[in-house]
Amino acid sequence: MTALATPPKNRRENPKANKTGRASKAEYVKEKPSYLSTGILILGALYCLFPVIWVVAAASKDGTELFSTFTLAPSTHLWDNIVELTEYRDGLFWRWMLNTALYAGVGAIVSTWVSALSGYVLAKFDFPGKSGVFKVLLMGVLVPGVILAIPQYLMLAQAGLTNTYWSVLLPQIISPYGIYLARIYAAASVPGDVIEAARTEGAKEMYIFNRIAAPMMLPGLVTIFLFQFVAIWNNFMLPYIMLGDDQLFPITVGLNGLLNQGASAPALYTLVLAGALLSIVPLVIMFLLLQRYWRVDLAAGAVKA
Repeated sequence: MTALATPPKNRRENPKANKTGRASKAEYVKEKPSYLSTGILILGALYCLFPVIWVVAAASKDGTELFSTFTLAPSTHLWDNIVELTEYRDGLFWRWMLNTALYAGVGAIVSTWVSALSGYVLAKFDFPGKSGVFKVLLMGVLVPGVILAIPQYLMLAQAGLTNTYWSVLLPQIISPYGIYLARIYAAASVPGDVIEAARTEGAKEMYIFNRIAAPMMLPGLVTIFLFQFVAIWNNFMLPYIMLGDDQLFPITVGLNGLLNQGASAPALYTLVLAGALLSIVPLVIMFLLLQRYWRVDLAAGAVKA
């Protein structure tokens, strides 16, 4: 017997097969690497990573080395800077970190649930004014959050909620972009047959959403959660306007205050850089923990043929 030759690994089979079942040159397409695309990706990665590399190097220097040595040359004072930052005003920095985790964690969770429910309703229900609501939503996506900060401050001031945790949490619960993404993902990932089957079995609408639709939308909801978490974690303008007590500051506003003090006390610059480096760590951990949820066709097989 004559064994058929195995095609090379760097080739893929053309769907058109000849009658003899044997492979011919026309049935295989050679895959060539794109050096231009690879080079562009490498340059883009270096462009994005350069600020991180700079922060790591600068945070490892003391006050004298920061302005006298090569920018990207690391030193050995990182731990000393972290200890000094921890001792600053009895650990105020870690209070800022906890505040930021509260704002970003609670705000992102609640905002993701509201976005998921709103997107699911817009995708799977018909009601008067649905198209108008969606158009208003699209307009909300185009409005920068900075423009809304002052009106939000005036509204919360009337309610007596400024300079509280609520003044930072409440404005960030509604995310037009999150609702827009949730609507797109709900329309694509939640089959109407599954919803109708659940209704036939007597399931309530909120039960269908929480127990059936939301798990099918999980990859999209993880994306919305990460977008919201990063946006709230990095938000500066809203808490800067809303808060006056430094015990309530998030990390962005707190480090900005330290940076302003550095003009009269240059030793604080090393604390700012160490704090900036530590503020990146939770975001990296969050992405590493949640990236496994980015899977395609999570709901595949939910509807039987």
